[in-house]
Amino acid sequence: MTSRIPRDSRLRLVRPRPLAAAPRAVNQRRPGRPAPRPPEGTPAPAELAGMARTGLAGAARLARWADAALGPGRDGATADGKATLSDATAERAAADLGLSAAQIRADWDTARLAGLVEVHGDSARPGWRLRAWNRDDSAVLRGWVALFDAWSLACPEPDGHEPANVAEVVSAMPQVLSLLQLSAGPVPVEQLLDLLQQRVTELRTERCEVAYEPGTGQPARSPADPAPAADAPLAPLLDWALRALGSVGALTYGDGQATLTPLGSWAVWVKLEQICVAAQSPAGNIEQSAEDMLRGCAQLRPNAARAEYRAWLAARPVGSAVTELVDAARGDDALLRGLAFEALRVVGAPAEPDVRAVVDEPALRPYALLWLAEHDGVDPEDAHEVLTREEATWLWVDTAAAVADHGEAPMLVRHLESAVQPTVLQLLDEVRAVGHPRTVQVLVALAAAHPDPALAKAVRRAAFQVHTGG
Repeated sequence: MTSRIPRDSRLRLVRPRPLAAAPRAVNQRRPGRPAPRPPEGTPAPAELAGMARTGLAGAARLARWADAALGPGRDGATADGKATLSDATAERAAADLGLSAAQIRADWDTARLAGLVEVHGDSARPGWRLRAWNRDDSAVLRGWVALFDAWSLACPEPDGHEPANVAEVVSAMPQVLSLLQLSAGPVPVEQLLDLLQQRVTELRTERCEVAYEPGTGQPARSPADPAPAADAPLAPLLDWALRALGSVGALTYGDGQATLTPLGSWAVWVKLEQICVAAQSPAGNIEQSAEDMLRGCAQLRPNAARAEYRAWLAARPVGSAVTELVDAARGDDALLRGLAFEALRVVGAPAEPDVRAVVDEPALRPYALLWLAEHDGVDPEDAHEVLTREEATWLWVDTAAAVADHGEAPMLVRHLESAVQPTVLQLLDEVRAVGHPRTVQVLVALAAAHPDPALAKAVRRAAFQVHTGG
């Protein structure tokens, strides 16, 4: 085995390439439909980007201030390591920018949610969207959509409500937004509340929350029992949701009615289109769990898979979607692990806290480190440099397991070229030491696939040594 070619240094199967069956899947795809046109009256992208720049002007201004004042080697941005702006920094920014500390905190939260500023430890740096802010309309619109997706974080939820009720309202709001978009004008809050109640009831029915007395068909609830959280009124939570969406610029709310802004209407239309595209695709994964969705995307080419990820994400709250993807990555299938992090790349900035939270999990650490490096602006070709030798070896075994399970023998042999070790013998020594649970199966499959008898014999010997604890 020869030394790595620099441009092949990346562990390419971490960014999964199509497996052998992919061409067949592509050939079976339906003919592509013409690119859909937004509803009549939707402003042009440049005009929408101008609206987004105006709405996020304060956040962009604060992000530029943070770039100059809170970068590496300067005073810390936060006091708790959780990206919360410290009191001293808020007062300092307020003095420099001529704003109140409360407004500074609001702009700071908006900048973080829109990906204009990133916090690492106690220092802040500009996000990539800020660097492209004045020249790239698509970057601006993606930043605003990231804020729109995180609307439930933009305003604190009202006190006194069960977390389960809040989660139900967040899950039901896409239907409320769809009604607003289809109405193309003001909609009375009473009508929105009625739709919200119907959708929440559907969610509770799907979970079969109501228990019944055997043989009676009546709910098993004593008159003395306190009312369950499911009976809590939804009007205050709808009011919170509409105010939160108004704060990010998605709608206007007042006088007993709500109306989507041009930006909000465009964003909802885009998400509805993504859902329709997914529903018409061969995979049709939009209603599947994260694990089943990833399995359905395994045979798609990268661009088609990303389209499926976007549609699947558009159909559910970003927080729960990220949780599902991380849980899928924790499973036994190494291919799904790689695909889950590909889907998390599509999520972008809102997934950062969850990805950072799994850095200490051995099975996910290499994937998480690569994701974070690319999120921080490192070229994907160079991201592997953030991994230690041991982490890179563990990842090589994990991706080899994905190839062994889902690919063909030649692909497994080619996978040798992505190893960090300069020779096969060094690779085998370090693979034996890394402790991956699939090491034996990977080495057996590699020995069976490799055309060189001497090398295959050495690989089989290594597999036997791992199997017997040698």
